Amino acid sequence: MFSKSKVSDDNQDQGPQGTASDAAPSAPSSPSAGGISKPKPSPSVLSSDLQVTGNLTTTGDIQIEGRIDGDIRAHLLTVGEGATVKGEVTADDVVVNGRVIGRVRGLKVRLTSTARVEGDVIHKTIAIESGAHFEGSVQRQDNPLDGNAKPVKESA
Repeated sequence: MFSKSKVSDDNQDQGPQGTASDAAPSAPSSPSAGGISKPKPSPSVLSSDLQVTGNLTTTGDIQIEGRIDGDIRAHLLTVGEGATVKGEVTADDVVVNGRVIGRVRGLKVRLTSTARVEGDVIHKTIAIESGAHFEGSVQRQDNPLDGNAKPVKESA
């Protein structure tokens, strides 16, 4: 992908030399009703020196590197390795690399090897890597984002 040698400033005046594959990759997009694609917004990043007290809600993606005391609701939530969240976490996709003290709800939940979760995990699908620290219960639901949903009873 990046095998092309560096071009000197002298060669830049010769006109376009690259092909479409040499162009910088565009932001991922999702098709909309008119067939026109709209670029996907960048994730919101809360840096490691940031401490927030209160709830966070977004329809987009969020990456936590600092400390949050409150509930979080997002589309994709990534808890960084040095991050701490005290509160309920709800997202379509949840990736925990750091610490969560509270309930985790997600369609897809992934606890990496550096994760520390102290609370219940309510999920549709879950992956727990070797080395993850987890204290709580795990419950599968068809719609874990709905707080009133009943657990799935599996037949034998």
